[in-house]
Amino acid sequence: MDMASHPAMANARAHAPARWAALADAAAEANAFYMPEMLCAALDHLADGATVRVLEAQRDGELIGLMPVVVAARHGRLPLRCVANWMHDHCFFGAPLIRRGEEVAAWRELLGQLDGADWAPGFLHLRGLDAAGANAAALEALCVEQRRGRREVHRYDRAMLRSELDADAYWETHVRAKKRKELRRLQKRLAELGTVESRLLVDGAELAAWCGEFLALEAAGWKGAEGSALACRDEDAAFFRAACAAAFENRRLHFLRMDLDGRAIAMLVNFRHGEGAFSFKIAFDEALGRFSPGVLIEIANLQAVLGDPAIGWMDSCAAADHPMIDSLWGERRTITQYRIALRGAGRSVAFALANGVEALGQRLKGQI
Repeated sequence: MDMASHPAMANARAHAPARWAALADAAAEANAFYMPEMLCAALDHLADGATVRVLEAQRDGELIGLMPVVVAARHGRLPLRCVANWMHDHCFFGAPLIRRGEEVAAWRELLGQLDGADWAPGFLHLRGLDAAGANAAALEALCVEQRRGRREVHRYDRAMLRSELDADAYWETHVRAKKRKELRRLQKRLAELGTVESRLLVDGAELAAWCGEFLALEAAGWKGAEGSALACRDEDAAFFRAACAAAFENRRLHFLRMDLDGRAIAMLVNFRHGEGAFSFKIAFDEALGRFSPGVLIEIANLQAVLGDPAIGWMDSCAAADHPMIDSLWGERRTITQYRIALRGAGRSVAFALANGVEALGQRLKGQI
């Protein structure tokens, strides 16, 4: 078993990112949040004193799987301790990095490590997976093979952008004529105030300034008021800057802004992995809310994504039924959670108890 925990990764950290990067390049399922640059930035700044273990699956000395996990004190409303894939507040997809062609083998090794770990209580709670993805398929096959308990806990659909159309054709096809007309009117009205320009970050010398502008723009809005903006916690802001810097260095940062007379009025940060991309955060000037700058920068993002042959799809990372992005993007991605049984004394009881309480709750609600 090759396993490291944070912060006691000092010996592994010197070489781990390179090994993880090689695995990520061959991953069956893209996940920018577990790319070395974002995972290491998160381990450095967002662990908050928790023990984050990075499980590594190997075959013949080759790294074929990677999954960061934590021990959770509760499982939803239940006071049951369990193992969970680590998803901090700014992580919106939880698929482990699994080498293409080694999906079942990697999961066999990862689950075997958890079965044998005396620190791993209860069961494995896997969050943020694509229901149609390689990890979900491999897990289903392996659990059937091993007669291991597996239960879907929750699922929802969120907006996704995946199309062979160009941006103009997509816009005409997927957005209602009335909405297109209204947005064109807002673009025209905004242009009456000054010069409006949209551009992607290409010059690394501008990165620090762009990050600072994004943090300030987000903090000036409702997220700042409720304390959820990145700038509200030094740790979150440091993570954002570190992740952006590392992703830019590796050509995986897709940072877009919309300016009015040279001043940022909307900014959008996306992170790439392979042919995919994940829409991370958006910020806009709420004083200009009557012009819908958040929607206007999403239109610019649509143009940038569908105009880039290197980007095959983008996950919105949005909540279910998001009124803005759902009206612009026509595709959907089903995100699911699983509860996976672990073997060992007392673990089957915890898995059965969680299933039983959940089933009882559904009956009381008249769902079954």
